[in-house]
Amino acid sequence: MASGLVALLDDVAGIAKLAAASLDDVAGAAGKAGAKAAGVVIDDTAVTPRYVTGFSPERELPIIGKIALGSLRNKLLFLLPGALLLSALAPWALTPLLMAGGAFLCFEGAEKVLERWLGGHGHGDEDLTGADPAEIERQKVAGAVRTDFILSAEIMAIALAEVASQPLAMRAFVLVLVSLAITAGVYGVVALIVKMDDVGLHLAQRGSAAARAVGRGLVKGMPVLMGALGVIGTAAMIWVGGGIVLHGLEEYGLGGPAHALHAAGATAGAASPVAPGFVEWAVGAAGSGVAGLVLGGVIAVAVHQLRKR
Repeated sequence: MASGLVALLDDVAGIAKLAAASLDDVAGAAGKAGAKAAGVVIDDTAVTPRYVTGFSPERELPIIGKIALGSLRNKLLFLLPGALLLSALAPWALTPLLMAGGAFLCFEGAEKVLERWLGGHGHGDEDLTGADPAEIERQKVAGAVRTDFILSAEIMAIALAEVASQPLAMRAFVLVLVSLAITAGVYGVVALIVKMDDVGLHLAQRGSAAARAVGRGLVKGMPVLMGALGVIGTAAMIWVGGGIVLHGLEEYGLGGPAHALHAAGATAGAASPVAPGFVEWAVGAAGSGVAGLVLGGVIAVAVHQLRKR
């Protein structure tokens, strides 16, 4: 009886170890997949704060909460089942879909660069002058959730590509973890960014000279931070999109550009006396960015010509 109990406990311990290992595998795969989607995540973080511009401070966090819930609904109710069905029924379509998403990222980033260099108007918001504040809020949230759907679709496609060879249950767990982690991370950071000026104003009105100095620094630094986020988000979109397209071409036997870029990065890293790994990554990212900017620029010019016609 005792030996049977010991054997049972051994079996339970073994199952627990296997479960822990599986959770480690899921967490590791989710982390890797989320890292691959970094460019889209940064852009999502940079885009969202503009949807609360013009609202009273007490409505900012509730609006962000509504957008976050909409984002989670996009990922878990629509994109997750679609991604799993795609990977189960038509896995061959994943690479073309991922390349299309990468090309879209390049187009979005290049369009922003062209607008900054050549002037012109971006995708302006609709005129809501004189509308009811509740209706304005509803439309802003709806617009943010629509934009999030596109960005979330790209995130899910990138994440799915990283775990396409895993069993279906593993893919589902990874996509759920990526959805939860990225939504919490993005909208948590957005909430901090949006309320940072309020924190700075509060500190600037305190009696302590140090607190006032920090508060003034936060208030003055917020426009700089928002501008930096926009630049970083645009750059990340271009180099991530370019890298996705180059990798997709490599899978179809057109690996010359990707191999040349990898060789250039390895050569630069080997020649660098400091941080060779970072240098190799930076060269690869820069090359992907150039490729993405060229591809995105071509698409942007073509789209502009179509719009004119």
